[in-house]
Amino acid sequence: MPDRTLFSERLSEAMARAGLKQADLIHIASQRGKKLGKSQVSQYVSGKTVPRRNVVALLADILAVDEDWLADGAATPAAHAPAAQPAPAARATARSVAAATPASSHQATSQRSTPMRQFTKSAKLDNVLYDVRGPVADEAARMEAEGLRILKLNIGNPAPFGFRTPDEVVTDMRQQLPECEGYSDSKGLFSARKAIMQYAQLKHIPNVSMDGIYTGNGVSELIQLCMNALLDTGDEILIPSPDYPLWTACATLAGGTPVHYVCDEEAEWNPDLADLESKITSNTKAIVIINPNNPTGAVYPREVLEQIVEIARKHQLMIFSDEIYDRLCMDGIKHVSIASLAPDLPCVTFSGLSKSHMIAGYRIGWMILSGNKRCMRDFIYGINMLSNMRLCSNVPAQSIVQTALGGYQSVERYVEPGGRIYEQREYVYKALNEIPGITAVKPKAAFYIFPKMDVERFNITDDEQFALDLLHEKRILITRGGGFNWNKPDHFRIVYLPRMEVLREALTDLADFFAHYRQA
Repeated sequence: MPDRTLFSERLSEAMARAGLKQADLIHIASQRGKKLGKSQVSQYVSGKTVPRRNVVALLADILAVDEDWLADGAATPAAHAPAAQPAPAARATARSVAAATPASSHQATSQRSTPMRQFTKSAKLDNVLYDVRGPVADEAARMEAEGLRILKLNIGNPAPFGFRTPDEVVTDMRQQLPECEGYSDSKGLFSARKAIMQYAQLKHIPNVSMDGIYTGNGVSELIQLCMNALLDTGDEILIPSPDYPLWTACATLAGGTPVHYVCDEEAEWNPDLADLESKITSNTKAIVIINPNNPTGAVYPREVLEQIVEIARKHQLMIFSDEIYDRLCMDGIKHVSIASLAPDLPCVTFSGLSKSHMIAGYRIGWMILSGNKRCMRDFIYGINMLSNMRLCSNVPAQSIVQTALGGYQSVERYVEPGGRIYEQREYVYKALNEIPGITAVKPKAAFYIFPKMDVERFNITDDEQFALDLLHEKRILITRGGGFNWNKPDHFRIVYLPRMEVLREALTDLADFFAHYRQA
Protein backbone atom coordinates (compact mmCIF):
# COMPACT_ATOMS: atom_id res chain seq x y z
CA MET A 1 0.00 0.00 0.00
CA PRO A 2 1.51 3.40 -0.93
CA ASP A 3 2.41 5.94 1.74
CA ARG A 4 -0.68 8.04 2.50
CA THR A 5 1.16 11.35 2.83
CA LEU A 6 3.16 10.80 -0.36
CA PHE A 7 0.04 9.76 -2.25
CA SER A 8 -1.83 12.84 -1.00
CA GLU A 9 1.02 15.13 -2.05
CA ARG A 10 1.27 13.62 -5.52
CA LEU A 11 -2.49 13.62 -6.04
CA SER A 12 -2.67 17.30 -5.03
CA GLU A 13 0.28 18.11 -7.29
CA ALA A 14 -1.32 16.37 -10.27
CA MET A 15 -4.68 18.08 -9.63
CA ALA A 16 -3.01 21.49 -9.46
CA ARG A 17 -1.12 20.84 -12.70
CA ALA A 18 -4.32 19.74 -14.44
CA GLY A 19 -6.31 22.63 -12.98
CA LEU A 20 -8.91 20.29 -11.50
CA LYS A 21 -10.73 20.39 -8.17
CA GLN A 22 -12.21 17.47 -6.25
CA ALA A 23 -15.64 18.06 -7.76
CA ASP A 24 -14.07 17.95 -11.24
CA LEU A 25 -12.62 14.48 -10.57
CA ILE A 26 -16.04 13.22 -9.48
CA HIS A 27 -17.73 14.73 -12.54
CA ILE A 28 -15.18 13.40 -15.06
CA ALA A 29 -15.32 9.94 -13.50
CA SER A 30 -19.11 10.01 -13.79
CA GLN A 31 -18.86 10.95 -17.46
CA ARG A 32 -16.71 7.83 -17.95
CA GLY A 33 -19.26 5.63 -16.23
CA LYS A 34 -17.28 5.40 -12.99
CA LYS A 35 -18.29 6.50 -9.51
CA LEU A 36 -16.14 8.53 -7.14
CA GLY A 37 -17.70 9.64 -3.87
CA LYS A 38 -17.15 13.17 -2.65
CA SER A 39 -16.06 11.97 0.80
CA GLN A 40 -13.72 9.40 -0.77
CA VAL A 41 -11.90 11.98 -2.87
CA SER A 42 -11.69 14.32 0.11
CA GLN A 43 -10.02 11.58 2.16
CA TYR A 44 -7.53 10.84 -0.63
CA VAL A 45 -6.57 14.51 -0.93
CA SER A 46 -6.28 14.99 2.83
CA GLY A 47 -4.12 11.88 3.21
CA LYS A 48 -6.55 10.07 5.50
CA THR A 49 -6.66 7.05 3.23
CA VAL A 50 -5.47 5.76 -0.15
CA PRO A 51 -7.59 4.15 -2.85
CA ARG A 52 -7.42 0.67 -4.26
CA ARG A 53 -5.35 0.08 -7.36
CA ASN A 54 -8.29 0.34 -9.78
CA VAL A 55 -9.19 3.77 -8.37
CA VAL A 56 -5.54 4.84 -8.59
CA ALA A 57 -5.64 3.84 -12.27
CA LEU A 58 -8.81 5.90 -12.81
CA LEU A 59 -7.33 8.96 -11.09
CA ALA A 60 -4.08 8.64 -13.02
CA ASP A 61 -5.99 8.42 -16.28
CA ILE A 62 -8.10 11.50 -15.48
CA LEU A 63 -5.05 13.50 -14.41
CA ALA A 64 -2.83 12.26 -17.27
CA VAL A 65 -0.03 11.07 -14.97
CA ASP A 66 1.80 7.79 -14.63
CA GLU A 67 -0.14 5.30 -12.52
CA ASP A 68 2.95 3.92 -10.78
CA TRP A 69 4.19 7.41 -9.91
CA LEU A 70 0.85 8.30 -8.39
CA ALA A 71 0.62 5.05 -6.47
CA ASP A 72 4.09 4.61 -5.03
CA GLY A 73 6.61 6.97 -6.64
CA ALA A 74 8.04 4.41 -9.06
CA ALA A 75 7.86 6.85 -11.97
CA THR A 76 7.62 10.56 -12.69
CA PRO A 77 4.52 12.45 -13.86
CA ALA A 78 3.76 11.92 -17.51
CA ALA A 79 3.84 15.65 -18.15
CA HIS A 80 7.46 15.83 -16.96
CA ALA A 81 8.77 12.33 -17.63
CA PRO A 82 11.64 11.98 -20.12
CA ALA A 83 10.67 10.18 -23.28
CA ALA A 84 11.24 6.43 -23.05
CA GLN A 85 14.36 5.30 -24.92
CA PRO A 86 13.68 2.55 -27.48
CA ALA A 87 15.83 -0.56 -27.69
CA PRO A 88 18.70 -0.59 -30.26
CA ALA A 89 16.73 -2.70 -32.74
CA ALA A 90 13.82 -0.35 -32.40
CA ARG A 91 16.11 2.64 -32.96
CA ALA A 92 17.43 1.07 -36.16
CA THR A 93 13.93 0.42 -37.41
CA ALA A 94 12.97 3.99 -36.58
CA ARG A 95 15.95 5.32 -38.59
CA SER A 96 15.04 3.27 -41.64
CA VAL A 97 11.42 4.39 -41.44
CA ALA A 98 12.51 8.00 -41.08
CA ALA A 99 14.74 7.72 -44.15
CA ALA A 100 11.84 6.47 -46.22
CA THR A 101 9.42 9.09 -44.89
CA PRO A 102 8.97 12.48 -46.59
CA ALA A 103 10.26 15.42 -44.55
CA SER A 104 6.85 17.00 -44.15
CA SER A 105 5.39 13.78 -42.77
CA HIS A 106 8.32 13.40 -40.37
CA GLN A 107 7.86 16.98 -39.20
CA ALA A 108 4.16 16.46 -38.59
CA THR A 109 4.88 13.29 -36.60
CA SER A 110 7.49 15.17 -34.57
CA GLN A 111 5.02 17.97 -33.85
CA ARG A 112 2.35 15.54 -32.72
CA SER A 113 4.81 13.85 -30.36
CA THR A 114 5.44 17.12 -28.52
CA PRO A 115 2.85 17.43 -25.72
CA MET A 116 0.77 20.59 -25.86
CA ARG A 117 0.88 22.68 -22.72
CA GLN A 118 -2.22 22.54 -20.54
CA PHE A 119 -4.47 25.61 -20.33
CA THR A 120 -5.91 25.60 -16.84
CA LYS A 121 -8.77 27.70 -15.56
CA SER A 122 -8.02 30.83 -13.59
CA ALA A 123 -7.22 30.38 -9.90
CA LYS A 124 -9.90 33.04 -9.30
CA LEU A 125 -12.46 30.29 -9.90
CA ASP A 126 -11.11 27.98 -7.19
CA ASN A 127 -13.63 29.13 -4.58
CA VAL A 128 -16.50 29.92 -6.94
CA LEU A 129 -19.66 27.85 -6.58
CA TYR A 130 -22.79 27.77 -8.73
CA ASP A 131 -24.45 24.44 -8.07
CA VAL A 132 -27.84 25.48 -9.49
CA ARG A 133 -26.16 24.43 -12.73
CA GLY A 134 -23.38 22.35 -11.23
CA PRO A 135 -22.14 18.72 -11.11
CA VAL A 136 -25.54 17.22 -10.27
CA ALA A 137 -27.18 19.13 -13.13
CA ASP A 138 -24.39 17.93 -15.42
CA GLU A 139 -25.12 14.34 -14.41
CA ALA A 140 -28.82 14.93 -15.17
CA ALA A 141 -27.86 16.21 -18.63
CA ARG A 142 -25.80 13.06 -19.20
CA MET A 143 -28.75 10.89 -18.22
CA GLU A 144 -31.06 12.86 -20.52
CA ALA A 145 -28.63 12.31 -23.37
CA GLU A 146 -29.10 8.59 -22.79
CA GLY A 147 -32.85 9.02 -23.26
CA LEU A 148 -33.95 9.14 -19.62
CA ARG A 149 -36.71 11.55 -18.52
CA ILE A 150 -35.57 13.88 -15.75
CA LEU A 151 -37.97 16.00 -13.71
CA LYS A 152 -36.18 19.30 -13.16
CA LEU A 153 -37.02 20.99 -9.90
CA ASN A 154 -33.70 22.82 -9.78
CA ILE A 155 -34.05 26.10 -11.66
CA GLY A 156 -36.56 28.96 -11.61
CA ASN A 157 -37.21 29.13 -15.33
CA PRO A 158 -40.98 29.62 -15.85
CA ALA A 159 -41.21 29.03 -19.62
CA PRO A 160 -40.65 25.22 -19.70
CA PHE A 161 -43.52 24.79 -17.24
CA GLY A 162 -46.13 26.54 -19.37
CA PHE A 163 -45.98 30.08 -17.97
CA ARG A 164 -46.41 32.47 -20.88
CA THR A 165 -45.27 36.02 -21.44
CA PRO A 166 -48.21 38.49 -21.51
CA ASP A 167 -49.42 38.93 -25.11
CA GLU A 168 -49.19 42.71 -24.86
CA VAL A 169 -45.48 42.49 -24.07
CA VAL A 170 -44.75 40.19 -27.02
CA THR A 171 -46.77 42.37 -29.38
CA ASP A 172 -45.01 45.56 -28.31
CA MET A 173 -41.57 44.01 -28.71
CA ARG A 174 -42.47 42.78 -32.18
CA GLN A 175 -43.65 46.26 -33.18
CA GLN A 176 -40.50 47.94 -31.87
CA LEU A 177 -37.89 45.51 -33.21
CA PRO A 178 -37.02 47.67 -36.28
CA GLU A 179 -36.13 50.51 -33.92
CA CYS A 180 -33.86 48.34 -31.73
CA GLU A 181 -31.10 47.47 -34.17
CA GLY A 182 -28.48 49.82 -32.75
CA TYR A 183 -26.86 50.29 -29.36
CA SER A 184 -28.74 52.28 -26.76
CA ASP A 185 -27.25 54.58 -24.15
CA SER A 186 -25.07 52.42 -21.89
CA LYS A 187 -27.53 52.92 -19.02
CA GLY A 188 -30.53 52.02 -21.19
CA LEU A 189 -33.35 53.47 -23.25
CA PHE A 190 -34.97 56.64 -21.93
CA SER A 191 -38.44 55.05 -21.99
CA ALA A 192 -37.28 52.03 -19.97
CA ARG A 193 -35.43 54.06 -17.37
CA LYS A 194 -38.31 56.52 -17.02
CA ALA A 195 -40.71 53.66 -16.33
CA ILE A 196 -38.27 52.19 -13.79
CA MET A 197 -37.93 55.58 -12.08
CA GLN A 198 -41.71 55.84 -11.78
CA TYR A 199 -41.84 52.30 -10.39
CA ALA A 200 -39.18 53.29 -7.81
CA GLN A 201 -41.33 56.25 -6.80
CA LEU A 202 -44.29 53.92 -6.23
CA LYS A 203 -42.00 51.88 -3.96
CA HIS A 204 -41.13 55.10 -2.07
CA ILE A 205 -37.43 54.86 -2.88
CA PRO A 206 -35.95 58.34 -2.22
CA ASN A 207 -33.54 60.48 -4.23
CA VAL A 208 -33.92 58.55 -7.50
CA SER A 209 -32.98 60.21 -10.78
CA MET A 210 -32.65 59.01 -14.35
CA ASP A 211 -28.86 59.07 -13.98
CA GLY A 212 -29.07 56.54 -11.16
CA ILE A 213 -30.91 53.87 -13.17
CA TYR A 214 -29.11 51.21 -15.19
CA THR A 215 -30.58 48.39 -17.26
CA GLY A 216 -28.78 45.07 -17.56
CA ASN A 217 -28.90 41.68 -19.21
CA GLY A 218 -30.78 40.38 -16.22
CA VAL A 219 -29.93 41.30 -12.64
CA SER A 220 -27.03 38.82 -12.79
CA GLU A 221 -24.94 41.09 -15.03
CA LEU A 222 -25.56 44.08 -12.78
CA ILE A 223 -24.56 42.19 -9.63
CA GLN A 224 -21.25 41.28 -11.22
CA LEU A 225 -20.78 44.85 -12.42
CA CYS A 226 -21.36 46.23 -8.89
CA MET A 227 -19.02 43.78 -7.19
CA ASN A 228 -16.25 44.64 -9.63
CA ALA A 229 -16.82 48.36 -9.12
CA LEU A 230 -16.82 48.16 -5.31
CA LEU A 231 -14.51 45.45 -4.01
CA ASP A 232 -10.74 45.43 -3.68
CA THR A 233 -8.73 42.43 -2.50
CA GLY A 234 -9.41 41.97 1.20
CA ASP A 235 -12.67 43.92 1.24
CA GLU A 236 -15.50 42.08 2.98
CA ILE A 237 -19.17 42.02 2.07
CA LEU A 238 -21.96 40.51 4.19
CA ILE A 239 -24.12 38.03 2.27
CA PRO A 240 -26.99 35.92 3.66
CA SER A 241 -26.75 32.18 4.18
CA PRO A 242 -28.55 30.61 2.43
CA ASP A 243 -28.00 32.95 -0.51
CA TYR A 244 -28.53 33.08 -4.22
CA PRO A 245 -25.01 31.81 -5.02
CA LEU A 246 -24.29 34.36 -7.74
CA TRP A 247 -23.73 36.99 -5.03
CA THR A 248 -20.99 34.99 -3.35
CA ALA A 249 -19.47 33.99 -6.69
CA CYS A 250 -19.34 37.56 -8.02
CA ALA A 251 -17.88 38.94 -4.79
CA THR A 252 -15.19 36.26 -4.89
CA LEU A 253 -14.34 36.87 -8.54
CA ALA A 254 -14.05 40.60 -7.83
CA GLY A 255 -11.36 39.82 -5.25
CA GLY A 256 -13.54 40.47 -2.22
CA THR A 257 -14.25 38.21 0.72
CA PRO A 258 -17.88 37.08 1.16
CA VAL A 259 -18.83 36.80 4.83
CA HIS A 260 -22.07 34.89 5.37
CA TYR A 261 -24.55 35.89 8.05
CA VAL A 262 -27.18 33.37 9.09
CA CYS A 263 -30.85 33.51 8.22
CA ASP A 264 -32.80 31.80 11.00
CA GLU A 265 -35.14 29.01 9.98
CA GLU A 266 -36.83 29.13 13.39
CA ALA A 267 -37.68 32.80 12.71
CA GLU A 268 -39.24 32.13 9.29
CA TRP A 269 -35.82 32.52 7.64
CA ASN A 270 -35.40 36.18 8.65
CA PRO A 271 -31.80 37.38 9.11
CA ASP A 272 -30.19 36.75 12.49
CA LEU A 273 -29.31 40.38 13.17
CA ALA A 274 -26.99 39.63 16.08
CA ASP A 275 -25.02 37.24 13.89
CA LEU A 276 -24.97 39.80 11.08
CA GLU A 277 -23.57 42.58 13.27
CA SER A 278 -21.05 40.30 14.96
CA LYS A 279 -19.41 39.66 11.60
CA ILE A 280 -18.76 43.31 10.73
CA THR A 281 -15.09 44.30 10.73
CA SER A 282 -13.09 47.30 9.61
CA ASN A 283 -12.87 45.63 6.19
CA THR A 284 -16.64 45.35 5.73
CA LYS A 285 -18.00 47.56 2.95
CA ALA A 286 -21.60 46.48 2.39
CA ILE A 287 -24.57 44.35 3.38
CA VAL A 288 -26.49 42.28 0.82
CA ILE A 289 -30.10 41.29 1.40
CA ILE A 290 -32.21 39.10 -0.87
CA ASN A 291 -35.83 40.06 -0.24
CA PRO A 292 -38.00 38.21 -1.16
CA ASN A 293 -35.45 35.51 -0.58
CA ASN A 294 -34.22 32.82 -2.90
CA PRO A 295 -34.04 29.94 -1.88
CA THR A 296 -36.33 30.23 1.18
CA GLY A 297 -39.23 32.35 -0.10
CA ALA A 298 -39.02 34.58 2.99
CA VAL A 299 -40.24 38.18 2.87
CA TYR A 300 -38.62 40.43 5.48
CA PRO A 301 -41.03 42.52 7.58
CA ARG A 302 -40.53 46.27 7.92
CA GLU A 303 -39.20 46.04 11.49
CA VAL A 304 -36.41 43.66 10.41
CA LEU A 305 -35.49 45.93 7.51
CA GLU A 306 -35.41 48.94 9.84
CA GLN A 307 -32.96 47.14 12.11
CA ILE A 308 -30.71 46.26 9.15
CA VAL A 309 -30.74 49.92 8.17
CA GLU A 310 -29.70 50.88 11.70
CA ILE A 311 -26.79 48.43 11.58
CA ALA A 312 -25.71 49.78 8.19
CA ARG A 313 -26.00 53.34 9.48
CA LYS A 314 -24.00 52.57 12.63
CA HIS A 315 -21.15 50.96 10.70
CA GLN A 316 -21.36 53.19 7.59
CA LEU A 317 -22.10 50.39 5.10
CA MET A 318 -23.67 50.32 1.65
CA ILE A 319 -26.84 48.29 1.17
CA PHE A 320 -27.43 46.05 -1.86
CA SER A 321 -30.98 44.72 -2.08
CA ASP A 322 -31.93 41.99 -4.56
CA GLU A 323 -35.70 42.36 -5.03
CA ILE A 324 -36.31 40.43 -8.27
CA TYR A 325 -39.32 38.62 -6.70
CA ASP A 326 -40.98 41.71 -5.19
CA ARG A 327 -44.13 41.27 -7.30
CA LEU A 328 -44.60 37.60 -6.36
CA CYS A 329 -45.64 38.00 -2.72
CA MET A 330 -48.54 35.90 -1.42
CA ASP A 331 -50.95 35.88 1.53
CA GLY A 332 -51.63 39.61 1.25
CA ILE A 333 -48.06 40.50 2.18
CA LYS A 334 -46.82 43.84 0.88
CA HIS A 335 -43.16 44.03 -0.06
CA VAL A 336 -41.14 46.89 1.41
CA SER A 337 -37.98 48.13 -0.35
CA ILE A 338 -35.24 48.64 2.20
CA ALA A 339 -34.04 51.70 0.24
CA SER A 340 -37.32 53.43 1.16
CA LEU A 341 -36.20 53.27 4.81
CA ALA A 342 -32.66 54.55 4.22
CA PRO A 343 -32.67 58.00 2.57
CA ASP A 344 -29.31 58.85 4.19
CA LEU A 345 -27.45 55.68 3.14
CA PRO A 346 -26.00 54.59 -0.21
CA CYS A 347 -28.38 51.92 -1.57
CA VAL A 348 -28.53 49.86 -4.75
CA THR A 349 -31.82 48.10 -5.47
CA PHE A 350 -32.07 45.33 -8.09
CA SER A 351 -35.18 44.10 -9.88
CA GLY A 352 -36.39 43.05 -13.32
CA LEU A 353 -39.03 41.32 -15.40
CA SER A 354 -37.63 37.77 -15.66
CA LYS A 355 -39.88 36.30 -12.97
CA SER A 356 -42.80 38.71 -12.66
CA HIS A 357 -43.49 38.66 -16.40
CA MET A 358 -42.27 35.13 -17.12
CA ILE A 359 -39.61 36.34 -19.59
CA ALA A 360 -36.40 34.96 -18.10
CA GLY A 361 -34.98 34.47 -21.59
CA TYR A 362 -35.41 38.10 -22.57
CA ARG A 363 -32.69 39.07 -20.05
CA ILE A 364 -33.90 42.41 -18.76
CA GLY A 365 -33.14 43.66 -15.28
CA TRP A 366 -32.22 46.96 -13.67
CA MET A 367 -30.60 48.56 -10.66
CA ILE A 368 -31.54 51.80 -8.92
CA LEU A 369 -28.97 53.89 -7.05
CA SER A 370 -30.61 55.89 -4.28
CA GLY A 371 -30.13 57.59 -0.94
CA ASN A 372 -26.78 59.21 -0.20
CA LYS A 373 -25.08 59.39 -3.58
CA ARG A 374 -22.41 61.86 -2.49
CA CYS A 375 -20.51 59.20 -0.56
CA MET A 376 -20.53 56.80 -3.50
CA ARG A 377 -19.42 59.18 -6.25
CA ASP A 378 -16.28 57.18 -6.98
CA PHE A 379 -18.24 53.91 -6.95
CA ILE A 380 -20.64 55.48 -9.47
CA TYR A 381 -17.65 56.47 -11.61
CA GLY A 382 -16.61 52.80 -11.61
CA ILE A 383 -20.17 51.69 -12.42
CA ASN A 384 -20.27 54.08 -15.38
CA MET A 385 -16.92 52.85 -16.65
CA LEU A 386 -17.97 49.19 -16.54
CA SER A 387 -21.39 49.99 -17.96
CA ASN A 388 -19.78 51.77 -20.92
CA MET A 389 -17.40 48.86 -21.50
CA ARG A 390 -20.25 46.43 -22.09
CA LEU A 391 -21.89 49.05 -24.40
CA CYS A 392 -25.51 48.41 -23.39
CA SER A 393 -27.99 45.75 -22.39
CA ASN A 394 -30.39 43.93 -24.72
CA VAL A 395 -32.22 46.75 -26.53
CA PRO A 396 -35.31 44.79 -27.73
CA ALA A 397 -35.91 43.67 -24.14
CA GLN A 398 -35.50 47.23 -22.88
CA SER A 399 -38.19 48.34 -25.32
CA ILE A 400 -40.94 46.51 -23.43
CA VAL A 401 -40.11 47.69 -19.89
CA GLN A 402 -42.57 50.57 -20.10
CA THR A 403 -45.35 48.28 -21.33
CA ALA A 404 -44.61 45.64 -18.70
CA LEU A 405 -44.46 47.96 -15.70
CA GLY A 406 -47.36 50.18 -16.77
CA GLY A 407 -49.82 47.59 -18.01
CA TYR A 408 -51.93 44.86 -16.47
CA GLN A 409 -49.87 42.85 -13.96
CA SER A 410 -50.88 39.32 -14.96
CA VAL A 411 -48.64 37.73 -12.32
CA GLU A 412 -51.08 38.86 -9.62
CA ARG A 413 -53.58 36.20 -10.62
CA TYR A 414 -50.92 33.49 -10.20
CA VAL A 415 -50.13 34.38 -6.57
CA GLU A 416 -53.63 34.83 -5.18
CA PRO A 417 -55.80 31.96 -3.81
CA GLY A 418 -56.85 29.80 -6.76
CA GLY A 419 -53.86 30.97 -8.76
CA ARG A 420 -51.40 28.43 -10.07
CA ILE A 421 -48.30 29.47 -8.09
CA TYR A 422 -50.33 29.91 -4.89
CA GLU A 423 -52.03 26.51 -5.12
CA GLN A 424 -48.82 24.72 -6.08
CA ARG A 425 -47.07 26.26 -3.09
CA GLU A 426 -49.88 25.10 -0.82
CA TYR A 427 -49.65 21.55 -2.12
CA VAL A 428 -45.85 21.25 -1.99
CA TYR A 429 -45.65 22.75 1.50
CA LYS A 430 -48.24 20.32 2.85
CA ALA A 431 -46.83 17.28 1.01
CA LEU A 432 -43.28 17.91 2.19
CA ASN A 433 -44.29 18.27 5.82
CA GLU A 434 -46.18 14.97 5.63
CA ILE A 435 -42.96 13.08 4.79
CA PRO A 436 -41.43 11.64 7.99
CA GLY A 437 -38.07 13.31 8.60
CA ILE A 438 -38.82 16.36 6.42
CA THR A 439 -39.94 19.80 7.61
CA ALA A 440 -40.38 23.05 5.69
CA VAL A 441 -41.21 26.67 6.42
CA LYS A 442 -44.01 27.99 4.18
CA PRO A 443 -42.63 30.43 1.57
CA LYS A 444 -44.25 33.86 1.42
CA ALA A 445 -43.10 34.74 -2.10
CA ALA A 446 -41.38 33.51 -5.28
CA PHE A 447 -41.62 29.83 -6.25
CA TYR A 448 -39.04 28.06 -4.10
CA ILE A 449 -39.16 26.07 -0.87
CA PHE A 450 -36.13 25.06 1.20
CA PRO A 451 -37.03 21.90 3.18
CA LYS A 452 -34.93 20.46 5.99
CA MET A 453 -33.93 16.80 6.29
CA ASP A 454 -33.38 14.92 9.53
CA VAL A 455 -29.73 14.05 8.87
CA GLU A 456 -29.58 11.49 11.69
CA ARG A 457 -32.66 9.68 10.42
CA PHE A 458 -31.29 9.50 6.87
CA ASN A 459 -27.58 9.33 7.85
CA ILE A 460 -26.83 12.26 5.52
CA THR A 461 -23.29 13.62 5.69
CA ASP A 462 -22.96 14.78 2.08
CA ASP A 463 -25.81 16.71 0.47
CA GLU A 464 -24.32 16.45 -3.02
CA GLN A 465 -24.33 12.66 -2.69
CA PHE A 466 -27.96 12.84 -1.52
CA ALA A 467 -28.86 14.88 -4.64
CA LEU A 468 -27.10 12.37 -6.87
CA ASP A 469 -28.78 9.42 -5.16
CA LEU A 470 -32.20 11.03 -5.63
CA LEU A 471 -31.42 11.76 -9.27
CA HIS A 472 -30.26 8.21 -10.01
CA GLU A 473 -33.11 6.48 -8.19
CA LYS A 474 -36.10 8.74 -8.92
CA ARG A 475 -34.79 10.89 -11.79
CA ILE A 476 -35.68 14.05 -9.86
CA LEU A 477 -33.23 16.94 -10.07
CA ILE A 478 -33.05 19.31 -7.10
CA THR A 479 -30.36 21.69 -5.84
CA ARG A 480 -28.57 20.80 -2.63
CA GLY A 481 -28.52 23.24 0.26
CA GLY A 482 -24.74 23.61 0.04
CA GLY A 483 -25.26 25.12 -3.39
CA PHE A 484 -26.72 28.15 -1.61
CA ASN A 485 -23.75 28.50 0.75
CA TRP A 486 -25.61 26.75 3.55
CA ASN A 487 -22.95 25.03 5.63
CA LYS A 488 -24.89 21.96 6.77
CA PRO A 489 -25.90 18.96 4.61
CA ASP A 490 -29.52 19.12 5.79
CA HIS A 491 -31.41 21.21 3.21
CA PHE A 492 -32.32 21.23 -0.46
CA ARG A 493 -34.32 23.53 -2.71
CA ILE A 494 -37.39 22.59 -4.73
CA VAL A 495 -38.82 24.78 -7.49
CA TYR A 496 -42.61 24.38 -7.50
CA LEU A 497 -43.24 25.73 -11.00
CA PRO A 498 -44.28 22.43 -12.67
CA ARG A 499 -48.00 21.79 -13.08
CA MET A 500 -49.89 20.18 -10.22
CA GLU A 501 -50.03 16.71 -11.74
CA VAL A 502 -46.25 16.71 -12.18
CA LEU A 503 -45.70 17.95 -8.64
CA ARG A 504 -47.96 15.20 -7.28
CA GLU A 505 -45.89 12.59 -9.10
CA ALA A 506 -42.65 14.17 -7.88
CA LEU A 507 -43.71 14.45 -4.24
CA THR A 508 -45.04 10.87 -4.25
CA ASP A 509 -41.67 9.69 -5.57
CA LEU A 510 -39.86 11.86 -3.03
CA ALA A 511 -41.88 10.38 -0.16
CA ASP A 512 -41.08 6.88 -1.42
CA PHE A 513 -37.38 7.75 -1.66
CA PHE A 514 -37.19 9.02 1.92
CA ALA A 515 -39.16 6.03 3.20
CA HIS A 516 -36.09 3.84 2.74
CA TYR A 517 -33.15 6.20 2.12
CA ARG A 518 -30.04 5.87 4.24
CA GLN A 519 -26.88 7.44 2.90
CA ALA A 520 -24.07 4.92 2.64
